[in-house]
Parts: sequence; C-alpha cells; structure tokens
Amino acid sequence: MWVEIVMLANLARQPAHGYELRHRVEQDLGTALSNNSLYPTLRRFTEAGAVTRSAQPQRGRPTRHVYEITPVGVEMLHDMLAELPDELASDDAEFMARLAHFDRLTPAERAAILDARCRALLCRRGRLQELLTTVEPASWARIVLDEALARSHAEERWIATLRSRAALPLED
Repeated sequence: MWVEIVMLANLARQPAHGYELRHRVEQDLGTALSNNSLYPTLRRFTEAGAVTRSAQPQRGRPTRHVYEITPVGVEMLHDMLAELPDELASDDAEFMARLAHFDRLTPAERAAILDARCRALLCRRGRLQELLTTVEPASWARIVLDEALARSHAEERWIATLRSRAALPLED
C-alpha cells in the first residue's frame, strides 16, 4: 500500500506522466519503482476514479498520458494515510510513507499512526527478547539480535520526539 500512498501524494502535488511520476517517486524514496507496479496501479486508480488520464500529443513522438488526482483520489489518499492497520505497522516502508505525509493528517490521526507503530515495536521487542534467551551469548546471532533490539529502542525514542510535533495543528 505504501507505493499507492506515495504515488497519490506525488500526483496531489502536481499532475505527471508515467515516467515523470516514476522518477519523482524514486527521488522521494531513493527506491526504484518498476513499470510493473507503476502502470497497473495507475490503471487501478483510473478505474476507481481516483486519477484521470489525459492524452498529451507530442511532436514526432508517441502520445504520452498525463495523470491527475481527482477529489476521489484526494479522499482515498487521506484514508490510506490516516489508517495504519496493526498488520502493516511493523513494515518500515508503510510507516515511513505515512510519516512523510503527516502534513495531510490531523493531530489525532498522526497520534493513531504513531500509536500503531509503537504497538508494533513493542511486539518486535518482545519477540527479540524471547529470541535472545535461546542463543549463545558469544554467537553472531546474538550480535544481530542485540542490534535489532537497540534499533527498536532507538526508534521508540525517536517516535517520542515526534509526538510533540505531530500534536501541532494542520498547517494551511
């Protein structure tokens, strides 16, 4: 779902043709977006009425299609951003995609996203601590588990610092 969020958020900023949208998403995320995920998603958005597609003729080149978000798409984007189900909350990309667009959410919606992530981190910490009891103290597995636990604690501290900013009202 994070790819859909990022694509709609980009189209909410400015209409784009497929290649341009792919490039902007890659710039935002530092992650390559394949045509195999880009165009089927754009097709689904178009069929759902979230995006319009208009042909733009080009001199001496094939016609390109420009995609523009609709009011339905803006509402869909908001709904996707405002909800982070527990089963997705442990996924880094899902959380970060929402966090990157907190400016579109109310303080209560932001808090709910942070709460969902904290629940996921708490679960992760419990699993890691349980696994730590099963590995040898000097093993490589112990080093990995210790690092994963440290990262989880660091993210919990980071989220605590985000809470005050997330509580601020929406900016116009």
